[in-house]
Amino acid sequence: MRRFTVLCALVLVTVGTVAAQRNQAPAKPAGPFTRLPDGKPNLQGYWQSRNFFSAFDLEDHPVAEFGIPAGKGVVVDPPDGKIPYQPWALEKRKDILEHHLFDDPQAHCWLSGVPRQMYTPFGFQILQPTGYVTFLYEAFHSFRIIPLSSGQHPPPEIRMFEGDSRGHWEGDVLVVDVTNQNEKTWFDMAGNFHSDALHVVERYTPVDANTIRYEATLDDSKVFTQPWKIRFDIGRNADPKYEQMEFACVEGEQDLKHYTVNEGAKK
Repeated sequence: MRRFTVLCALVLVTVGTVAAQRNQAPAKPAGPFTRLPDGKPNLQGYWQSRNFFSAFDLEDHPVAEFGIPAGKGVVVDPPDGKIPYQPWALEKRKDILEHHLFDDPQAHCWLSGVPRQMYTPFGFQILQPTGYVTFLYEAFHSFRIIPLSSGQHPPPEIRMFEGDSRGHWEGDVLVVDVTNQNEKTWFDMAGNFHSDALHVVERYTPVDANTIRYEATLDDSKVFTQPWKIRFDIGRNADPKYEQMEFACVEGEQDLKHYTVNEGAKK
């Protein structure tokens, strides 16, 4: 089962990485970020994570496995780079790794949730209509419409795969408060999980015209011993011919059972 799911991970990450390399123009020295008429940073354009292998595991994974290169994690707090699970939750994550990786929601084409949608290895577009910031993701045809207002989140009884996002500016930093997610998404392909109590605060800091520093603080008192934080950079896709393609993945996909042993299915 682990071999099968890692194969799925390899396919997803490899396709995304190749697509990124194919669609991005050669890097050029970046000037300062520009501003909109209202003075706020102009984040509009096409972007992609610069840390594709976070899609496999948010924590350090120093040993290559089934063609997945070893990679540096993006957990920056706690300092040891480990997700601070409660003891029962760490045991559950161990059980997922050993017996349930087939259940990865992305392998069944469900939406990825926040923050996972931000480092799934496909591009996305940012738009800034008046009063909103909108994310249009290639992966899973997902989108987020984020109002820049003091409106309240929906009642806690309402749960969604992408949750409810509310944004505001702190100087030049876009801060997005995300609640109302369901418990059905994972953080990565390594089985890191959360409950429906997950509260995410994202910070988008423009570094230059081609770079946004992404940071997310994750708090879930049902699963973790303390809030924890991830951080990585997002890079602009400057290729004028780039376009987002149809992501042919049907929600609730069940055909994984037809994989043969040679293709990675469980014996």
